[in-house]
Amino acid sequence: MGAVRLALLVSVVSVSVAGCGSTNRVPDLGPPGSGGPVPAIRLDAVENRLDQLHDWAQVRADKFSIPLGALQAYGYATVVMANAQPGCHLGWTTLAGIARVESNHARFRGATIAADGLVRPPIRGIALNGTGGNAVIVDPDATTRAGRTVFARAMGPFQFIPDTWRRWGVRAGADYTALANTLESGKPVATKELSGNADNIDDAALAAGRYLCAAGGDLATAYGWRQAILAYNHSTVYVNQVRSAATGYDK
Repeated sequence: MGAVRLALLVSVVSVSVAGCGSTNRVPDLGPPGSGGPVPAIRLDAVENRLDQLHDWAQVRADKFSIPLGALQAYGYATVVMANAQPGCHLGWTTLAGIARVESNHARFRGATIAADGLVRPPIRGIALNGTGGNAVIVDPDATTRAGRTVFARAMGPFQFIPDTWRRWGVRAGADYTALANTLESGKPVATKELSGNADNIDDAALAAGRYLCAAGGDLATAYGWRQAILAYNHSTVYVNQVRSAATGYDK
């Protein structure tokens, strides 16, 4: 899978632990339903763009017991990716399924979502030092600062590892025109300011959408959806967990 495969996301703080799982080939099941269309919103020169989805998100927040801020983030990421990469067919239910498995929609260990999308306290996974069947992943920036080897930890409600965030991170609240080329091309953002914060659910949901679309291509196909989720965590168990959670939101 080239660059996408090297940018592998590792899930380590799931509410329902993904574990290693079996990577043996199994028949592809269809992707979960999309949960229906997300309302069209303005992406240009609008402050608090996510608030345009308040009413849409409120209905689903009440129905599925998902925080309102989380649903706004999933919906916004879906609209943005539909505009930037219409052939991807990302559904908000897929983002919700991943977030349910990874952090219980940013509620892991009592975390909450602030009005600006920031999740507090920050959600961190265990050190990826090769123990317990986990991968060995070094955080180069933290290692440089500390002068010793520092193992990476997955970050935020979507559990990005630092290297992956550097490649796919994006600030959802940035001017859309400034982000358009990055979102359409799949290239890293040009400035650190636009890279966002993995602890912000708005940023993390959009970054996850970018990553999934790059990994799977067309997520409306069984193969594309499965490849996208496997890129997120290379485990058949994990794929099934996300599909089950996402399907539950397609009601």
